[in-house]
Amino acid sequence: MLVSATEMLKKAVDGKYAVGQFNINNLEWTKSILATAQENSSPVILGVSEGAGKYMTGFKTVAAMVKAMIEEMNITVPVALHLDHGTYEGCYKCIKAGFSSIMFDGSHFPIDENVAKTKELVTIAHAMGLSIEAEVGSIGGEEDGVVGAGEIADPEECKKIADLGVDFLAAGIGNIHGKYPENWAGLDFDALAKTKALIGDLPLVLHGGTGIPSDMIQKAISLGVAKINVNTECQLYFQEATRKYIEAGKDLQGKGYDPRKLLAPGAEAIKEIVKEKMELFGSIGKA
Repeated sequence: MLVSATEMLKKAVDGKYAVGQFNINNLEWTKSILATAQENSSPVILGVSEGAGKYMTGFKTVAAMVKAMIEEMNITVPVALHLDHGTYEGCYKCIKAGFSSIMFDGSHFPIDENVAKTKELVTIAHAMGLSIEAEVGSIGGEEDGVVGAGEIADPEECKKIADLGVDFLAAGIGNIHGKYPENWAGLDFDALAKTKALIGDLPLVLHGGTGIPSDMIQKAISLGVAKINVNTECQLYFQEATRKYIEAGKDLQGKGYDPRKLLAPGAEAIKEIVKEKMELFGSIGKA
């Protein structure tokens, strides 16, 4: 069922686990993630970047597809449809399109502008029954056109945003979109702990979940992270499975060129990595 992410993340904070946000790019990805969530009785968040939304012809198309798939697949676990790294304008488009959750990424604005725009969007989102995520301190690297320098979030600025009534907060702690370089310094748990001390039980979000060691993931969850975003890892699993299928010549055997067959190995690979992440995050059986 399509819901806001507020309640599922409150439960995650109380239960000391995290809910995975898995970004979707097409029907196959959405189907695989929904099926895995249902099979494992896990709440799930479907993330949609503005680039992916445009690729799928618009947010209205995405919302209609997700709602129909939830009905047709008899999905009974909590599902949130969430805008990932949304612009101010993108947030309003997703609100109108029927998303159940939005993220306003105002991290590149001066803090006062971030506060003003976030405050406005919190009022609108809550009036419509949507949950809203905000960000302080940019996430490093690049993902779908969103580029960040990777600044560590100022805990005091995090508190300013938290006090606006956002439902969950992304605070930069050295995490990076995409693949992590070999010389990555790791997550700044001191900054995370300081932020947590100021914002209380507000769920924290860890972007760039691909490639972070399991022990760091578990420590982050113990310090209040209740939502972890995964995108690159799904892309890597999908491309590897698809590459093997083509390199083995299976697309040339019989009707192996049929898109339903051609994309099937990648879709199964996504189910594999999503289940693996749900196990790591501790969300299995928590629906």
